Amino acid sequence: MADRLIGACGDDRRETGMVVEALYQPVGGFGGKVMPPTFPPVERGGSPYLLEDRWLDGARVSTVVLDQVPSQANRVEESLLAALDSGRLALPVFELRSDGVRLTSLDFPHRYADAYLRDSEVDGVRFDSSPVGKSLRSATVDDVRPLYVREPYSLLFGAWDSHRKGRGLKLPRLYQSMMFGVEPIVGDRRSGRMDPVNLTGAIDDKGKAEGNWAYFAEGEKAKGTKLSEIGHGNIAPNPAHGGVTVRRIHRQAWISFAGLARLRFGAVPAETATLARAALAALALAGDRLTFGGASVYLRSGCDLTLVEETVAFEVTGGGTEPVSVSAGEAIDAFVLLRDRAAEAGLAMADDIVAVDPIPALRKALVWAQTQAAAGEQE
Repeated sequence: MADRLIGACGDDRRETGMVVEALYQPVGGFGGKVMPPTFPPVERGGSPYLLEDRWLDGARVSTVVLDQVPSQANRVEESLLAALDSGRLALPVFELRSDGVRLTSLDFPHRYADAYLRDSEVDGVRFDSSPVGKSLRSATVDDVRPLYVREPYSLLFGAWDSHRKGRGLKLPRLYQSMMFGVEPIVGDRRSGRMDPVNLTGAIDDKGKAEGNWAYFAEGEKAKGTKLSEIGHGNIAPNPAHGGVTVRRIHRQAWISFAGLARLRFGAVPAETATLARAALAALALAGDRLTFGGASVYLRSGCDLTLVEETVAFEVTGGGTEPVSVSAGEAIDAFVLLRDRAAEAGLAMADDIVAVDPIPALRKALVWAQTQAAAGEQE
């Protein structure tokens, strides 16, 4: 696999990308409901789901999005972090730990450009002013070596330095994956809660679940807070999104060799740059296999899916595909080999952890989020 990836990242490549085509079914078989992600029903006919038409096998079909590209990337990052934590894979990460919170490079929403890094310190120095922070911010379209060394995930999954002044480096995704269901039938359900004792009455207006709230029986107080506000009493069934049934479920993934070819590594020799690009491709492939190479995948409550069939292949000039068999372990081995060969050629990817500490304001916000923020609170 390593040699094939080197060829696919070389100047004379015939490969256009690596593709994954997979079919899934709901655990228990088709006919069972799956729960897509929900969004505010704006300009979609009132549906909380993302419904769209696609061309599939030459026909226009209706589909429902089950997992978007950003979400799939986050799942791959989660799998890479699990491999790192288990000792299966050595990777460079920044790690923030504070009051029970742990965040790493594989958690930060904006990756190398994230506000958690910006608002942290390295050895008492504000991140952007630290040597490693300055190095990351020195990356340009002509030289992404600082990101290859410490933040390869930004190169693979995309990043944009949009919160600082100036024209920050904007990196497109070189790995993409998404899942959708075909010919969805939108279901219906009612959501409520039954109290086993059917408590009734009210509590004082300032009552909080954690506090010593006062109880008022029916008729004792005309106005008050409902018991349901602190988790007691019945809640009458109300309309709720009811999931969908679909004819089949697809996952489509892609590693772009054209995108990798656009990465520039400064003044390093062409052979070294090719090895670095191949190492990045292997890292993306390893993340994909760690995440989706098993018998099933769990997207969210009500969306537990069984793998039915899958093809991993190199797509080549003309649109044809050349299937390959590659496990997570084999992809990891290819990545380690290519990373080491790139290092021997003069471009070494780090494999250590750099600890960062939140500035006081961020630490205070983290403590509040962990101990005081209201349940379900969103901004």
